[in-house]
Amino acid sequence: MALARRAIEEYVRRGRVIEPPPDLPPELLSRRAGAFVSLKKRGELRGCIGTFLPSEPTLAHEIIRNAIHSATQDPRFPPVRPEELPELSISVDLLSSPEPARVEELDPKRYGVIVEAGWRRGLLLPDLPGVDTVEEQLRIAKLKAGIAPEEPCRILRFTVDRHTE
Repeated sequence: MALARRAIEEYVRRGRVIEPPPDLPPELLSRRAGAFVSLKKRGELRGCIGTFLPSEPTLAHEIIRNAIHSATQDPRFPPVRPEELPELSISVDLLSSPEPARVEELDPKRYGVIVEAGWRRGLLLPDLPGVDTVEEQLRIAKLKAGIAPEEPCRILRFTVDRHTE
């Protein structure tokens, strides 16, 4: 959490991308994993960007990159302004490797979902407010991907290790 916050604050205030500090837990400096960074302001979503597969050399780099992108490149929101920083709460989801799944193997409280049809892909994190059924989870993920409700698609599931402020 502190790493994501520091990355956002340094980038929003000074336009600088930080390097991972050497005193981080060893897991962050040796492990690779997908990660999502979500920002909320007064309880409302303010940004969410992530990767479901690792794209950086370490998990620390993945968190830094996605934290900055969440604050500045989520197309649903304008970039975070310096005066907003004290109002932000941050959560970081560390993703397991996605695995193929059948509908009956899903649980929206336990598993996130990825739907794929050709080049189109949609992802929905697990345990989101208002997403209580598998049908709702798949509907939203398909909508994000531009996949029609009745169109067949490949389904993958994953778990997250969620850290929140």
